[in-house]
Amino acid sequence: MNIKKRIVGLFFLSLLFGNMCFLYGENNASPVIEKNNQYIHNKGRAQGTTYSATYLQPQGIDLQQKIEDRLHQFDMSLSTYQPNSIISRINRNDTTVTTDQDFEIMYSAARETAENTNGALDITVGPLVKAWGFAFGNNDHSKIPVPQDYLPYIGYKKIRIVKHKLIKEDPRILIDANAIAQGYSSDLIAELLEDNGCKNYMIEIGGEVVCKGLNPKASKWRIGIDKPIENGESNLGEIQAVVALNNGALTTAGSYRKFYYLNGKKYSHTIDPHTGAPVTHNLLSATVIAPTALMADAYDTAFMVLGVEKSLELCKKIPGLDCYLIYVDKNGVNQVAYSDGFKKYLSE
Repeated sequence: MNIKKRIVGLFFLSLLFGNMCFLYGENNASPVIEKNNQYIHNKGRAQGTTYSATYLQPQGIDLQQKIEDRLHQFDMSLSTYQPNSIISRINRNDTTVTTDQDFEIMYSAARETAENTNGALDITVGPLVKAWGFAFGNNDHSKIPVPQDYLPYIGYKKIRIVKHKLIKEDPRILIDANAIAQGYSSDLIAELLEDNGCKNYMIEIGGEVVCKGLNPKASKWRIGIDKPIENGESNLGEIQAVVALNNGALTTAGSYRKFYYLNGKKYSHTIDPHTGAPVTHNLLSATVIAPTALMADAYDTAFMVLGVEKSLELCKKIPGLDCYLIYVDKNGVNQVAYSDGFKKYLSE
């Protein structure tokens, strides 16, 4: 349901991931933080994507093994890329599988977001995502599915957890947590770093970011938001805006990279759970700042379904939630709208 760079200015180090560019440093800065700076930079793969962690550990201890162990533990709960993960076994209707804490926190956050957005975020959307050729091993874009065939077993109210068991009203229900899992995993690695004494760090997993404290140049972490360009092959683009953040999470969902054309019509990977079809409104990307990446990731997906006006309305109602929306006007020109609270994060 949801997706998620380029060097700009006269000074920075950019680490390119997803829809964002992380900026700090000076000319000729090394892509790996020097040990004598005490900041440590780890990177690797998880959940079918990449992760990056830059942090100041008081004793100079490299925490990469602990990070990767925690990411593996998380994957075995919520990654659909792992055939023996809890979520994969639930989707196969394995009656012996029980949910763990990671799964249940994800489920609780997803349900709360669904209730606040009238089901715009719905983790039971898996059958539709699969039918449209965007996940679960299906990349067949040669025919258009009939949404009505799948809607009878879509709906977050059709699942519940009872005594650590996920109960489905219909065995054809598929749980798809990909819209929020990467954000949640960023929170968990931030928690791990704090447990190990880190007070200055930036975590990024698949473009979902958690920041705290200061970067190696003793300033706020700077994150670039891509200008949406419909190019499914290139990961490079122009920067729309730069955000300065030192305590919180930032995530972006977009419809402009993951899509396909069939018979001259564009089909986005963002599926509306109510209609069963890809969204067709003019919102290109939604960047959300929230206290946690789990919260931000959940709402950026919901906003891509809701559109500009309803998203801005929700930001006014929900404490700690701010958004930056890029959309196309009636003349085909990209425009920007953002919540009142987002302005303080924009960097000159």
